[in-house]
Amino acid sequence: MSDEVIHGLHAVAAALKYEPEHLRGLWVERQRRDARMQALLDQAASHGVAIHPTDRAELDRLSGSVHHQGIVARLAVRQRSHDEADLPELLAAAGEPALLLVLDGVQDPHNLGACLRSAAAAGVHAVIAPADRAAGLNATVRKVACGAAEITPFIAVTNLARTLRSLQEQGVWLVGAAGEAESSLYAVDFTLPTAMVLGAEEKGLRRLTREVCDRLARIPMTGSMESLNVSVAAGIFLFEARRQRGRVS
Repeated sequence: MSDEVIHGLHAVAAALKYEPEHLRGLWVERQRRDARMQALLDQAASHGVAIHPTDRAELDRLSGSVHHQGIVARLAVRQRSHDEADLPELLAAAGEPALLLVLDGVQDPHNLGACLRSAAAAGVHAVIAPADRAAGLNATVRKVACGAAEITPFIAVTNLARTLRSLQEQGVWLVGAAGEAESSLYAVDFTLPTAMVLGAEEKGLRRLTREVCDRLARIPMTGSMESLNVSVAAGIFLFEARRQRGRVS
């Protein structure tokens, strides 16, 4: 295991809920004792997690941020066991047609965290991203994801195009998001095993990724806007799939 520093109420609450045994300690601002903070401290104490009162300057230093909300934790992070080889098992265990989110080079950790949060809310079976030149799981991602990083398998792969071809061989339909696509996402059948493939913040899908997709689809928009933030687009695609699959009311 390796240690990771996380901060913020949501991230610490998620760690206490899903993996309290890996928390090495909490550092909290002495002056802050509101009800929400106290509930976290009570939960931590019930799990035997050490609590260290300190000042805000020390929390700034520990977290590397001024947006820690008065709480920082040190987490013994398990080495992530999910990799490309686990995909067949994950798909077999899904109990329904696969629903995957593929992020092609998303570099902003805030966007990755928001995508993970939408993915968890939509019941995605795994989120797949390149291992290089893309954001990975870190404290910022965990904070924005509000616990989703502990729920949804995140798989970083060395060769995204190869992984996508492997998914096709396993019967997964690849739908790429592209603003210039002729088809609307509302014309796509998402009840089939599907991997939704979204590109980076500015450039969108890379050429090789686009070429391997079975189909491209766009989000219909009015007005002068040509594109949406990748996390917003991911949410729209994912919940259209859930609507078609009858999992939303």
